[in-house]
Amino acid sequence: MSERREIPVDGLMFPEGPRWHDGALWFSDQLGGAVRRLVDGSASAGAGDEVAVVARLEHPSGLGFLPDGSLLVASMSDRRILRIAGEQVSVHADLSDRAKHLNDAYVDEHGRVYVDAYASGWRAGELLLVDERGEVSVAAAEVDYPNGVAITPDGSTLLVSETFGACVSAFDVGPDGRLSNRRVWAALPDRAPDGLCLDGEGAAWVACFRSGEFLRVREGGEVTDRLTVDGRWAMACALGGEDGRTLFLCSAETDGDAYYRGESVGHLEAVRVDVAGVCRP
Repeated sequence: MSERREIPVDGLMFPEGPRWHDGALWFSDQLGGAVRRLVDGSASAGAGDEVAVVARLEHPSGLGFLPDGSLLVASMSDRRILRIAGEQVSVHADLSDRAKHLNDAYVDEHGRVYVDAYASGWRAGELLLVDERGEVSVAAAEVDYPNGVAITPDGSTLLVSETFGACVSAFDVGPDGRLSNRRVWAALPDRAPDGLCLDGEGAAWVACFRSGEFLRVREGGEVTDRLTVDGRWAMACALGGEDGRTLFLCSAETDGDAYYRGESVGHLEAVRVDVAGVCRP
């Protein structure tokens, strides 16, 4: 694993939802009200960083891409999935009657969207499924504060972080996108798992906001690698770069009270790792 480096992003407050797609890193600045794109493919090698603003939105979070290349964004406060195509922003799905706020999201190869939804209270949550026709259903209920979401490359298994359940849970994915056979994939006591991404050996890099660390975890809970961000929240991560071996780390200097006041200093870092990512961008 190589030395980490900071990627400078002017005014970054709270980076979330990173995705590698079409030769670039895309991410939300949740408190900064913007979706951004790291446009220079050489950035993972440490040269020529350039970060562009894709769209100005209020509280954007999870990102994903439809098969046609359109970007989907989970808009937290107005509880909608927004579609961005070029400079056009439209509503892909209105979930305002289903949740108090949204968070992370994952778009599969069929264009189905899995999105974290919270009704009330810190420990209440569920995964909603927006299918190809735009129909909304509950994919998983009583999830203990759902966060990072990913699906294995063969499309058979969905992983979701249960932040206050201190675990990553797994589900079988049916042909219609429905979830079944819920089980604990990895217990992470005292870690508060947040965003995650998968690599080619079937392990997951998991951001753990409470402990300020990024862990590489195997099914069953074995931790093989650990990166710390002392004094910060660790929110999300993504594997990308030309060979898939650049791990992008999203963290922030904040706390619970400061976050709700909109006060935070965000950090985006990159580090080279041994195993490339495999997750659909």
